[in-house]
Amino acid sequence: MKSATPPNGHMPQPSALERAFTMRFTSTPRGARLARRLVSHRLNDWGHPYTSPVNETLTLITAELTANAVRHGHVPGRDFHLHLTLAEGIARIEVTDTRAEKQPLASPSTTDSLSESGRGLLLVAVLADDWGVSPRWAAPGKTVWAELHARTKGHPLTHWVAPEPTDLDLLLATASLLRDDLGSRPEDASHGGRRQ
Repeated sequence: MKSATPPNGHMPQPSALERAFTMRFTSTPRGARLARRLVSHRLNDWGHPYTSPVNETLTLITAELTANAVRHGHVPGRDFHLHLTLAEGIARIEVTDTRAEKQPLASPSTTDSLSESGRGLLLVAVLADDWGVSPRWAAPGKTVWAELHARTKGHPLTHWVAPEPTDLDLLLATASLLRDDLGSRPEDASHGGRRQ
């Protein structure tokens, strides 16, 4: 764990260019899977495609944090909360559960090498640029958070909009399809796809 509290000891204030996604999930494996998938979809919508390193890394971090919230932070009848922000080239994921007495290990590398579990936070520590644990202010519980540098190529935090096709574009696309269709007719096969 690189630091115990967020920078400056308080939650960051949203800026004008910040994108945010917040949702409450049932504290079940199904809720954890849904949270992971929605984070991946949201990052894709914000300009980090599914196969990009930022999307894949943050989705994996989310999977580990939500699995921990379900496994170790579960209180019957209580949900966990997820908050994702993307601002100024930093993606931040926060997972809040209602179990305050069960804190993550300060050094995740102390897990038993033969154990089948306990390596999730070690993975988070390796993948994230920063991570930590902070108390939940309004109620019992804790928030485990991780940050990742997420610079986009070109203009950050802008939606890509496909240009409207012009008449020329449509004409060229249609001609291309017709040309491909003519070359694949069975009677043209004997001439190598060329018409004589």
